[in-house]
Amino acid sequence: MLKYLWDPANAITTVGLLFSSVSLFLALSNRLELSIATALWAVLSDHLDGIVAAHTKHRHPDVAKMGKSLDGFADIMYGAVLPAAILIQLSGASVFALVTGTTLLAAGAIRLSYFANFGRLRDGRFLGLPLSYDIPVMAIIFLARPLVSDEFFVHFTLSTFVLLAGLHVAPIRVPAPNMTMYVAISIFAVTASSALGLRGLS
Repeated sequence: MLKYLWDPANAITTVGLLFSSVSLFLALSNRLELSIATALWAVLSDHLDGIVAAHTKHRHPDVAKMGKSLDGFADIMYGAVLPAAILIQLSGASVFALVTGTTLLAAGAIRLSYFANFGRLRDGRFLGLPLSYDIPVMAIIFLARPLVSDEFFVHFTLSTFVLLAGLHVAPIRVPAPNMTMYVAISIFAVTASSALGLRGLS
């Protein structure tokens, strides 16, 4: 099994899973800013592995098949499991967080299952909002946390992720990222990760 990880794209996906594992540990330790800062690197890994896979010449079909499955597990980890854990910790394990987390996990699993079987639409767009939007949205919300009261922050964050769960399975067409968007996402991820990391360590 491990021989498939020597493939550069699959190795990057595996590194992303390691970031997700560290992020989950931090979330369960209630160090939420640090958790999100780490999760942003899992998002970066997810974008990078696709670029590397597309530019790897003579990639064996079995390696690609392994990479596709591995990528799906990585997506559900950072795109649904991590946000659910963060929301539960943020709200003190409230019933609202239970409903939100469960809805997010179900929507994420449904969306990824659809994508694994049918892929993109004929025009190259995604059907439903990709899970890769969740952690960046979480990062934006947490960056604004000092500006609002704690009670409003918790309710707003949970409500936002109920909406995101719906968008994951909604019949909307979302453009696939181009190179300009990848660069913008990378700059945002590094900047937001640094800001949240410094706040979490202070």
